[in-house]
Amino acid sequence: MAPILHLHAVKAFYGAFEALHGIDVAVEDGGMTVLLGANGAGKTTTLRAVCGMVRSEGAIVFAGEALQRRSTEEIAAMGVAHVPEGRGTFVGLTVEENLRLGGYTRASKPHDAMARMYGYFPILADRRRQQAGALSGGEQQMLAIARALMMAPRLLVLDEPSFGLAPRVVEAIFAIIDRIRREQRVSVLLVEQNASLALELADHAYLIETGYVVASGSAKALADDPQIRRSYLGY
Repeated sequence: MAPILHLHAVKAFYGAFEALHGIDVAVEDGGMTVLLGANGAGKTTTLRAVCGMVRSEGAIVFAGEALQRRSTEEIAAMGVAHVPEGRGTFVGLTVEENLRLGGYTRASKPHDAMARMYGYFPILADRRRQQAGALSGGEQQMLAIARALMMAPRLLVLDEPSFGLAPRVVEAIFAIIDRIRREQRVSVLLVEQNASLALELADHAYLIETGYVVASGSAKALADDPQIRRSYLGY
């Protein structure tokens, strides 16, 4: 499959500081790619470069269109939905109001998309009148993902969706993400510390260290690599 997203020789900067040093990353159309690495390696910066949130050089191409020099809002309108670390829900609004905000750019009826999200996340249907700030951490993460999917994106960019959540909740959320990817053919670019679970679901993986890609290949190949198993999988 041809990639829906391709980063080639991408550098990214915070002011004068160069955080990424010419990395290459690809996400296949309908596939899932995971970025692995220690804190501060450059994983989140990679996502921010894709979404136009940091200055970058090199080529970032999504669905045949260059993303450089486009605003974050323009990139979102092209079909890239970003769920940042920390979830970022509007805590003073209800679940339903959060979802409606996510769907404001849709050409189709947001009511249909909302019904679909409630089908994927039934707990959100039960909480639809509840303020987002009163939800549990897992429910807030589900809401953040559902709100992003209300945009009908072609690419879902997820930054640490398991952060701070119980293992059972994490497994439930990843099962839903995998189901949505298969049913809606949404491509996924994922940053995740739970490397074992991420590699089980992903097609391809990249290991980033200090702003460089130091290993890449199929998720299975990286999962079978003894050094990566010792360093990131704990066995």
